[in-house]
Amino acid sequence: MGKRIRVQRRGRGGPTFRAATQKRVAPARYPPKTQDISDTLMKGIVEEILHEPGRGAPLALIRFENGETCYTVVPEGVYVGQQIQMGGKAQVEVGNILPLGKIPEGTIVCNIELKPGDGGKIAKSSGAYATVVAHTAQGTMIRLPSGKTKYISDGCRATIGVVSGAGRTEKPFLKAGSRFHLMRARGRKYPRTRGKAMVAAVHPYGSSKRSARKVTTVSRNAPPGKKVGLIAARGAGRKKKRTTE
Repeated sequence: MGKRIRVQRRGRGGPTFRAATQKRVAPARYPPKTQDISDTLMKGIVEEILHEPGRGAPLALIRFENGETCYTVVPEGVYVGQQIQMGGKAQVEVGNILPLGKIPEGTIVCNIELKPGDGGKIAKSSGAYATVVAHTAQGTMIRLPSGKTKYISDGCRATIGVVSGAGRTEKPFLKAGSRFHLMRARGRKYPRTRGKAMVAAVHPYGSSKRSARKVTTVSRNAPPGKKVGLIAARGAGRKKKRTTE
C-alpha cells in the first residue's frame, strides 16, 4: 500500500501547503468606487513604499484628501511624498489613476480593473503592463501582457505606468533555500519531485521502467489518488497548426 500523493495531501489543507498570510500587508486594490469618477478629481500622497512577502512588486500606501487609504502596486518612477491624482480630470502622468475612457490611445497602464469598482485585476505583477489600443463603442480595447486584446468598460480604473521590479526574474536565486522561502510565502511546495522519478507504489506515473508509465490523460471523475496529469483533456498533446494552401 502506497502513501498519499501530493495532490491528496494538499487537498487536506495541512500547514505544509498553507501560505503564511499573517505576514501579508494588505490587498492591493483601489478605494471602493461609490460614484462615477469620470468628471471628478481626488488628490492623495504616497506615504510609504514597502515590501510584502510573496509579492514580486512593492506596495505603496496612498492617503487621499478625504481620509481614505489604499495599497496599490508601485509603477516605476513613483516615490515617497509624490502627489497622486485619481479621477477623470487627473493628468496622464506616471502613478495617477484614471478611468480607461479618459486615457489616450497608446498609453501604457497597469493594475487594470475588469469591472468598475473591483479594485484592479490585470497587470499587477512586477514588470507587467498593458497598452490602451483604441476607444470603441464596445469599450476600451487594451493589449494585455500576453499579447491578446480585450475590451474593457470605460469606467474601469487603471494606473499610468509600468509595475516596478521588472528585473526581478533576471536575478538568479543562487541557493535552493532562497527559492524555498519564496515558495513558502506563496503557499507552494518546493522542491517538487517528478512523479516519474518515484516508485510505482507512491505515484500513478512512478516506475523505473519506461513501459510502466501510464497515459497522462485522466478522467474528471477519477479518485484523488489517480487524478494527476492532464485532467479531462480533450487532446493528448499540442495541437498542430493547420497549413492553408
